[in-house]
Amino acid sequence: MTTRPFSRRRALLTALSLSSILVLGGCATTGGAVQSAAPVAPYRDTLALQGSIGINYLRDGKRESLTGTFQWQQTPAATDVTLVSPTGQTVAVLHVTPQQASLQQSGQPLRTAADLDSLTTQTLGWSLPVAGLRDWLQGYATDAQGQRFSASPARNTVVTRDGWKVEYMTWQDEQAAVAQPKRIELTRLGAGEVEELAIRIALRPTVAE
Repeated sequence: MTTRPFSRRRALLTALSLSSILVLGGCATTGGAVQSAAPVAPYRDTLALQGSIGINYLRDGKRESLTGTFQWQQTPAATDVTLVSPTGQTVAVLHVTPQQASLQQSGQPLRTAADLDSLTTQTLGWSLPVAGLRDWLQGYATDAQGQRFSASPARNTVVTRDGWKVEYMTWQDEQAAVAQPKRIELTRLGAGEVEELAIRIALRPTVAE
């Protein structure tokens, strides 16, 4: 397995990227050190977050890893993601609305598409789950049966309607009255041209809006 920092051509692999450099692996449990069953904090349409991200994928039998940090801002109308290399360079900015998605890479022309799936598929061969991350980063999801899922330290894993397994590994404060995710692992098989795709995100405390 090879590991390298962001490059311009592969900057999108960290989007969402949103997200502290991480090693993929491990699984969540509902026992052991986890004592609190506190529900997740109420969902917010307007939110600012930052953190680190590690992405591991398998393409044509070759496994690769990418790492970096991100800044995430969402409103009811849009999602903006800024991707930063391990050396602190802004390498890509994503802007996503229901009508259009755009990608601005350092030193490259602005790229746009009707939606993020189209934009990232053109660039990477698989799509980044930005729409899902609007929920997942806060501990919410739509499960495989189409039901609303709310995570907690005692209820920390869900498979989404579009085939992602979302695991909440740790929390900002497991004893808090309401829980906020800290470390999230996302996995998916058969994601476009890659056979396996895993994303690991570590969130820092919520940025003041």
